[in-house]
Amino acid sequence: MELKTVAVNIPEGCNIILGQTHFIKTPEDLYEIIATTVPQAKFGIAFTEASGPCLIRTEGNDDSLIAGCVATLQALGAGHVFCIYLRQAFPVNVLTAIKNCPEVCHIFCATANPLEVVIASTGQGKGILGVIDGSSPKGIETPADKAERRQFLRKIGYKL
Repeated sequence: MELKTVAVNIPEGCNIILGQTHFIKTPEDLYEIIATTVPQAKFGIAFTEASGPCLIRTEGNDDSLIAGCVATLQALGAGHVFCIYLRQAFPVNVLTAIKNCPEVCHIFCATANPLEVVIASTGQGKGILGVIDGSSPKGIETPADKAERRQFLRKIGYKL
């Protein structure tokens, strides 16, 4: 078995949701979830089949984000993986609905941070072992940091 990391290039102003799924209807189901949950969202979706023709299947409403998802999944090379690039919405807006999608098995990450994906390769193929999402902690939140966090959440409308 060979292990490697693949750096993911997240498009400017986007978040990525990376997960594992198991069925060819995933791209359409994820499209419906995002389009009906956050209608103004711009997004691309790609899914890698792991049997049959083993194609990368796509959906979305933004061609550049669809192309970005395809490029990411080509770089990863793992089967039964989906990638969503999301703009004009946040993962928190759609993540619960995505987790409740019957064919979604696992969410590896939902982030806008620098991202590396840990890939294992065997004679059979490749799979995602995990992700490195952002940077390591640099300290513990101070009272001033806590006040800033709380103020920020209210500024963006996530708290009263």
